[in-house]
Amino acid sequence: MKTQKLGRGLDALLGEMDEAYENEGSQKDSVLEISVKDIRPNPYQPRKSFNEEALLELSESIKCDGLLQPIVVSEDIDGYVLVAGERRLRATKLAKIKEIRAVVLNSDDQKMRQFALIENIQREQLNSVELADAYQELLKLHELTHEELSVKIHKSRTHITNTLRLLQLSAKTQKALVEKKITAGHAKVLVGLDEKQQQLVVNSIIGQKLSVREVESMIKNMKNSTPVVATKSTVKSYNFDNVKDRFETLGFCAKTSNNKITLEFKSQDEVDKFLKYLSK
Repeated sequence: MKTQKLGRGLDALLGEMDEAYENEGSQKDSVLEISVKDIRPNPYQPRKSFNEEALLELSESIKCDGLLQPIVVSEDIDGYVLVAGERRLRATKLAKIKEIRAVVLNSDDQKMRQFALIENIQREQLNSVELADAYQELLKLHELTHEELSVKIHKSRTHITNTLRLLQLSAKTQKALVEKKITAGHAKVLVGLDEKQQQLVVNSIIGQKLSVREVESMIKNMKNSTPVVATKSTVKSYNFDNVKDRFETLGFCAKTSNNKITLEFKSQDEVDKFLKYLSK
């Protein structure tokens, strides 16, 4: 079957990445000390945000102990293209170290894209939205089901499905999640709300420091309080002609509409007169 064939292709990629790191002296891939200025970023890097504090910590570690695991690059016409290890490369630059150990991999564009996706997933370096995008891309590239992908990357199917659901959120809600203004737990219960409802709840989470349980309760109340709009068929009409005539004969101004009759008084004397009439 086509899916099985493509699935085996993903297995091969996972094995190749392990081999590139473990068998650094192989004939297929070699490890070199190369200039950091000769390395271009991976154009297919799924990770968009990097924690500056964590980068500084890694930078200090590299200064003291060196780079324990090489980055992975692919040779290009005018230097090298980063395949995997952008965080390590950034930290090395912060440490003002001019050269870095790198596995030079024989790789085409599609393989570079997949290596970047897999490495970031395995190292858990992506935020929730980036992770959802990465899962989505792997599913499309290899035509896998959620269950098949879960087996190959050793993540539960429920985790993959729930993470992918985050892509249904509005751009503003996703941004709040990436910026850690709301948690992944908050985000998951917002799926299914429209954009305005999401923004209302997100503002409440940020302003009132709501827990996930409190957000669930808020959403439940929102759904239960949805107003029921009456249609014309549900509004009954009555004939108030005789009642209206009777009030007018007594000197009171009456107006009617469907199932309502309204009395209008011009003075307190009229009110007193009406009450006196009722008491008879």
